[in-house]
Amino acid sequence: MATDKMKNEPKIDADEVLGGIVEWVSIESPSHDAKSVNKVVDHVEGQFRDLGLKLERTPGVDGFGDILECKTQPGWNEAGEGKGILVLAHLDTVHPIGMIEKELKVRREGDSIFGPGIYDMKAGGYIAYYALRHLIRQGKKTKLPVTFMFIPEEEVGSPTSRARIEKAARGHKYALVMEPGRDGDKVVTSRKGVGRFGLTVKGRASHAGVRHEDGRSAILEMARQIVRIEGKTDYARGITCNVGLISGGTGVNVVSAECKAEIDLRVPSQQLAEEMTHWFLGLEAIGPDVEVTVEGGMNRPPYQKDAGIADLFGKAQAIYREIGKELADVPLTGGGSDGNFTAALGIPTLDGLGADGKGAHAANEQIYYSSLVPRTYLCTRLLETLE
Repeated sequence: MATDKMKNEPKIDADEVLGGIVEWVSIESPSHDAKSVNKVVDHVEGQFRDLGLKLERTPGVDGFGDILECKTQPGWNEAGEGKGILVLAHLDTVHPIGMIEKELKVRREGDSIFGPGIYDMKAGGYIAYYALRHLIRQGKKTKLPVTFMFIPEEEVGSPTSRARIEKAARGHKYALVMEPGRDGDKVVTSRKGVGRFGLTVKGRASHAGVRHEDGRSAILEMARQIVRIEGKTDYARGITCNVGLISGGTGVNVVSAECKAEIDLRVPSQQLAEEMTHWFLGLEAIGPDVEVTVEGGMNRPPYQKDAGIADLFGKAQAIYREIGKELADVPLTGGGSDGNFTAALGIPTLDGLGADGKGAHAANEQIYYSSLVPRTYLCTRLLETLE
């Protein structure tokens, strides 16, 4: 990498970036553990307070942690008040407390650094913080006001944060999402929409041996429905349907009276989102004398690359070329993020700006040390140059 061509001096220190990431990662924060998530929120809040940002912390609800917003002060940017840059990151992880002492001990092996949530996505969140601090150290201003929003429950769909994210997005010109980088020098410019549905089947219980004929098996009906649902997966159209959780029955010798399933849907467009939602909510029983009920809908709208996103991506490519590297985009990824919300509102959104690595949600989650400087440089220059 042509570090001599960097426009930010002093140069970004990869070891300093890594040290800050490790501090965040060392505070384990599973989504449903509000107390643990808020420990990370406390840490991040203190760091942004030291930078002099205006802080707004909203207490968590429904058992989730707090939402933290950190805003640059008037006079910190050249444009003054008005629509600026919204930077999104989440502080929760999928890993339970204790993983850091077991499968995901924080350690470095060559270019890889391991830890719970290090890739998805504490590295990206810290990179955004470091980027602003790097500008402040040099006495530089951003052209636009910047708001950093840290989400406590993105990994479970941002149920308590979505409205706040969308409200903030409407007041900003751009959204930068610090989710993990992809497959080398790639960022995300589109994502599939995510739907979640709950299917309940009610049958009729009976003794499996003595009066089997009197029963109406909810499990049997669910099996038939599962074949029907999974059959709607259509790779050519970008549709995937996954029955991920099933529960039902009361005993091996009882014809089951009830069975439940939870289903994940992914679609690339709003048209398909509406089509598939209508199909799911219209499901009817296949067998006789059973009742089928479906609840749910789209959890995250599709995030489609439009002209505004393409233009923002072009700006990022130009920045990356300053350090002799070529930035590419992932045209469509199946994973959802809070970027789905901002893009669906028509806000130019660039996602996947965090560190490169692999193993999201797995016991080998890791980032690549070699990605820290270029990714931090990209974020820093985006904050500095977007206008």
